[in-house]
Amino acid sequence: MIYKLHTKLCAATLSLLLAGPAQHAFAQHARNLSLNEAIDLSIKSSGQLKISNAKVDEAIAQYHEAWNNHLPDVKVTGAYLRIDNPTVDLKVKLGGGSSDTSKQTSSIKVNQAAYGMVSASLPLFSGFKIKYGVESAKFLEEATKLDAERDKQELIQNTISAYNNLYKAEISVQLVQENLNQQKQRVTDFTNLEKNGLLARNDLLKAQLQQSNIELSLLDAQNNLKITTMNMALMLGLPEGTELTPDTAFMHLADAGKIVEWEQTALQNRKDIASLSYREKAASTAIKSAKGDYYPGLALTGGYVAADIPDLLTVTNAINVGVGLQYNFATFWKTGAKIQEAKARLHQVQASQGLLSDQVRLEVNRDYQNYILSLNKIDVYAKAVEQANENYRITKNKYDNSLVTTTDLLEADVAQLQAKLNYTFSKADAFVAYKKLEQTAGTIK
Repeated sequence: MIYKLHTKLCAATLSLLLAGPAQHAFAQHARNLSLNEAIDLSIKSSGQLKISNAKVDEAIAQYHEAWNNHLPDVKVTGAYLRIDNPTVDLKVKLGGGSSDTSKQTSSIKVNQAAYGMVSASLPLFSGFKIKYGVESAKFLEEATKLDAERDKQELIQNTISAYNNLYKAEISVQLVQENLNQQKQRVTDFTNLEKNGLLARNDLLKAQLQQSNIELSLLDAQNNLKITTMNMALMLGLPEGTELTPDTAFMHLADAGKIVEWEQTALQNRKDIASLSYREKAASTAIKSAKGDYYPGLALTGGYVAADIPDLLTVTNAINVGVGLQYNFATFWKTGAKIQEAKARLHQVQASQGLLSDQVRLEVNRDYQNYILSLNKIDVYAKAVEQANENYRITKNKYDNSLVTTTDLLEADVAQLQAKLNYTFSKADAFVAYKKLEQTAGTIK
């Protein structure tokens, strides 16, 4: 019976705590840790947030790249050429008035040439492709920023859950230690009674076995605390051997409110909903950009040319300015496919919006009901604590009057400890459930 009580206590206690593989020694470097400090550290050390921020930087760069299409293109080219005695036949008479141009050109020996060109082109009209390209890049930039905010909120919730597990592991050690102290005192009292012939040897052995079982429970709880602390330290970017002491006053429970209000808040504040809205705008703009291929391109052009062919030709100060018009007739049979592809992307985003809206409502209802359940569990466990305390008091009185056995007393003792653990854990879990509801509604900070 005593062994079963120990097994039940260990299973119920440890199942409520996080556990992971311990691979390193646990050094004692105490550090008090508040919940807000844990959140700040997790944000600073999160690799996922660093990836999200890098994606934001990439989206910003893509926006600037799209905007830079407004700027002119300037190209500089030049070449120096060696020529293998070409035949030069000028159609224009050279100086001297001689009509025999063959004799004049035959004396020209061209074996090298050099030229340089500077050209510039400023787009004046591109079928609105530049305009819509910039708008689409801006929408995608905003969507990426919202995705990063969503990742940050998820990280905050994960940190709160990890902090809660650390708190429960710490409290578990404290409560089991208190119970062990009481059990040691009971064994001492029973030993004195047994020496004086007032207690059966078997009853003392039961008490000693109960003490051993509680000691095993304490070892399990302490080991779990070490593992949970190490996991938390790694999550926060702290040395593995750091001993973290959580703040026991971090739990603040709020009224559940109405489910309709939570749903409305989620639809207004969820970052993924806002992100998808920007992606819809970007997809709509991409359709307009694709249709821009139907229009001609108009650009302001200018350039400078210089050339030198020794003994034959020298060109300097050849400056040109003009307007260039370009149109590709292949757009009549190629652009249609681009537009259909852009429309298909828009339809995908719009379909995703409908699915996401239903998913948000489902998540809000689920987390709302979980929070209500957590609050109800607190009330039930609070009554259970009162009942367990009263049960132990009555059982203790009966035992003192030889009306119940030692086993009954030990059972009442275990029930009292388990009730305290359940009540303490239920308050911590309710806080996490509320924060989860806030995350689902998009308001967690």
